[in-house]
Amino acid sequence: MSKPTSRKGLSLKWLELFQVCARNGSLRKTARETGLSISTVSHHLRSLEDHLGVELFNHSRRPMVLTPKGHVFLRNIDVALHAIRKATAEASAGDLAEARYLRLGTIEDLDSDVTPELAVYLSQKMPDCDFLYHTASSHEIIEMLRDRELDLGISTTPPERLRDLQDQPLLRDPFVVVLPATVEPPVPEIIAGTSKLPFLQFSSDLIIAGQIEAQLRRMGVALPHKFECASNQTLMAMVAAGAGWTITTPLLFSRAKRFQPMLRMHPFPGKRFSRTLSLIATPDCSRSVRDIVNRKIRGSLEQQVIQPFVDSTPWLKDQFTLID
Repeated sequence: MSKPTSRKGLSLKWLELFQVCARNGSLRKTARETGLSISTVSHHLRSLEDHLGVELFNHSRRPMVLTPKGHVFLRNIDVALHAIRKATAEASAGDLAEARYLRLGTIEDLDSDVTPELAVYLSQKMPDCDFLYHTASSHEIIEMLRDRELDLGISTTPPERLRDLQDQPLLRDPFVVVLPATVEPPVPEIIAGTSKLPFLQFSSDLIIAGQIEAQLRRMGVALPHKFECASNQTLMAMVAAGAGWTITTPLLFSRAKRFQPMLRMHPFPGKRFSRTLSLIATPDCSRSVRDIVNRKIRGSLEQQVIQPFVDSTPWLKDQFTLID
């Protein structure tokens, strides 16, 4: 690699594309994520290397891997780009109307009512902003936030530390037992596994499944894994058909309106436990954007989900609540 002829004109675009490509290890993935052509991405990366006079990638390897100098360069620009993004967010924090781009990820638990209402509200408050809405599992949303593929996310708070992400707890969503409407055995017997009704559970790779498994383990209960599913709607359909019982939450139960006449929700016996939904942001996300999303989400949860449920199920009053 030849020596650089000039230190002038280092492009921020080069640095941003280098950061994305270093994370992806692929020109194709980088092009798809940034909306550029593969040849354009390659040209920018070559321009950066020519400018610096060093090879940042081993171009003979697939997937692309960083050279030792590339690793050092990435470590330094990660800090610099974070500072630039944070400064940009703070500079525009006071004027939502000038916001240009927002990438928001939400769990599907909010898809029925809360997320559509939020989308309409934000489009009115931020008329010149381009929005990207992404629905995924909590694990996926948190990883996308860590990789800076999203600016904001609404997800179940994970058990591990969020490192550099900033979380604002929103909702306490208690765990409940859901049985077929035709089944009336004591719930403690169901939980203990002494009834013939099988336990239908969430897929083990989901955060919610880990929380339920940990609670059952604390109780000394080991239930056979007869059926696992990532979809709450499918679980509710199976329970409604009398195929078994499950542990879920009021928020998830509220989405299963079609099956609710065939279901009965019961308090979890013994010590209560719950999951927390949080608004999670990258450090460079504008505080004013975080605040407006936080206020709108809280209002929607209270009016559309919590209050109707508490009215019809009074025993949830002190459990299913917003977190101040």
